[in-house]
Amino acid sequence: MTGVTIIGGGASGVLLAAHLLRDPGSDIAVTLIEKAQVGQGVAYSASQHDHRVNVPARGMSAFADDADHFSRWLQSRGHPPEQSSWVFVPRRLYGTYLRDLLKDAGEANPGRLTVLHDEVLSVRETASGMETLLANGTTLPSRHVVLAVGHETHSSRSRGIAVRVGSEDDTVLPSDAEVMILGSGLSMVDAWVSLSDARHAGPITVISRNGLLPKGHRDVKPLTIAEAEVPFGASLVQWLRWFRALILETETAGGDWRSVVDGIRPYNQRIWQSWSRETRRQFLRHLRPWWNIHRHRLPPELHDRMADGVASGQVRLVAGEFVTVTGRDLAAEAEIRRHGTTTRETMQIARVYDCGGVSVNVETSSNPVIRDLVTSGKARPDELRIGLDVDEHCAVIDAQGHVSTRLLAIGPLTRGRFFEIEAIPDIRVQAANIARRILADTAN
Repeated sequence: MTGVTIIGGGASGVLLAAHLLRDPGSDIAVTLIEKAQVGQGVAYSASQHDHRVNVPARGMSAFADDADHFSRWLQSRGHPPEQSSWVFVPRRLYGTYLRDLLKDAGEANPGRLTVLHDEVLSVRETASGMETLLANGTTLPSRHVVLAVGHETHSSRSRGIAVRVGSEDDTVLPSDAEVMILGSGLSMVDAWVSLSDARHAGPITVISRNGLLPKGHRDVKPLTIAEAEVPFGASLVQWLRWFRALILETETAGGDWRSVVDGIRPYNQRIWQSWSRETRRQFLRHLRPWWNIHRHRLPPELHDRMADGVASGQVRLVAGEFVTVTGRDLAAEAEIRRHGTTTRETMQIARVYDCGGVSVNVETSSNPVIRDLVTSGKARPDELRIGLDVDEHCAVIDAQGHVSTRLLAIGPLTRGRFFEIEAIPDIRVQAANIARRILADTAN
């Protein structure tokens, strides 16, 4: 039996394991290693009911060629068919789906799946394959190793005074306390939902570089865009001009801009790869915030609730820079600098929530296996240092430019090459491709 070790038991790792075990005639044995609970990761460990996925259920199947797999699972748990397509489920519920997916795959393939709860310290290539060293001192041999470590949150800012939503430091606040949230993306919405559900009535200041709020979903069909229409390799200015013109044309004809954003989704990775390094850098620096709020949208009801909070004045969106915070919980003083000014503004607050998103610099990773791979030269950061450098097949590239035949990566760790590789509809396709490659290699 041929072995594959998957490091990481979040969505990426579970989806890959499910694809590897999908063929009952294969002899591949999968060992999945996850320190925490399988199926959760950063995204699906949210505990509150209104911490929801931002893709409707019809796009959340583990298998692209079985689009109704997740909907059928929902129906098996009592959701009526009409609520199993255009519905945005709680993220904790999707985590349960992932755990059931792995459980079913293991039961359907006795002896082919092993789940270990441990931490991986390092991996190394041997003459016969790969070896994975665990924190408990065990060394696991396998033919392939796949890095599926997912997102990694950056360390909390302000010397630990800022707290994470749902952490032990996120204690109960007085209902009228003044709160500051750093970042205005989807993580900020989680913090706001937690405060809203707790009937928090105090003012909430949301500060981010651009002060933008994620847009809301609508049930619209993606625009059909021919490949020949897409300006691959164009400069950022040219691409943006084409994109805006297409939106204007669509809206003039009575359509919705969301149709355009969703219509180019099949080409997003190719567009990214067709750009020069400088164009990619310009996109990340100047356009990514606007892209994110239009591309990674909120469930309609959450967006409406959030917008009502802004309209009522309880939530203030501030475009600016967070400078520092002093003091301690319930008695802190924060300094911010609004966009376009040099003057610092001081605010008295009870708590700062750090919702600045995930860390994207692998050189500062706190994950021991990623840190070991990079420092030893067995892997290298991509050109923008937002992930590991991989080839088009997700094989890891070392510091000398050599492409590994045994070490691969999946999911957000490959964002440098694919960029759009954080949502389930994209990861499941990548998982299927990696599984096919491994299956073909083991058949030789």
